Amino acid sequence: MPVVLRWRGYRCFFYSEEGNEPPHVHVFQAGREVKIWLLDGTVADNAGFPQHELRTLCRLVMEHQTDLLEAWYEHFGIGT
Repeated sequence: MPVVLRWRGYRCFFYSEEGNEPPHVHVFQAGREVKIWLLDGTVADNAGFPQHELRTLCRLVMEHQTDLLEAWYEHFGIGT
């Protein structure tokens, strides 16, 4: 599970066995986890984050979209 971004107690990472899915990042904090698609910043799956926090996390992911996509493609060995 490579961590690709840390921000205010949140940890953004990839699960190594998920390279067959579209690019996405998991964000974890205090037992809560959300999966966010990297191409459009939408929530794929949420376990515990309230709506107002999801908006902040989606915005954060989109602010770092380029770097996160580069990390995704590098980690999974996929050419862009």
